[in-house]
Amino acid sequence: MTNENLPAAPGALQQRLRAALPAAMRARDKATLALLRSTLAAIENAEAVELPDAPGVSLAIEQTPVGAGAAEVARRELTDADVERIVRAELAEREAAAEAYDRAGQPAQAEQLRAGVAVVSGYLSEPGGR
Repeated sequence: MTNENLPAAPGALQQRLRAALPAAMRARDKATLALLRSTLAAIENAEAVELPDAPGVSLAIEQTPVGAGAAEVARRELTDADVERIVRAELAEREAAAEAYDRAGQPAQAEQLRAGVAVVSGYLSEPGGR
């Protein structure tokens, strides 16, 4: 699975990762697919806005806002550096898991994880460098 045909616009790391999902699915590359999904989920979780801890706020159904969009809140806007930091953390986590597989005598699983890390690491390279 390659990433040469994906858009390389600055600030588009999250979009490039999302665009890589269908290719990983078609290639039946489970390790890369799992890594892409967990990385995108981590990015989306970082964009979530925390609920304020306000005294007297109840989660009782009769006290919840009603109507379409009544409880909608704008998501956080992550900088390119934030997204890259999240992706690097996910890659480091997978690399640590691969090392644990190696220590446990399971080199096949370690190699699968490292293959996914290698593919996703390609999306971190500078857009103009491809």
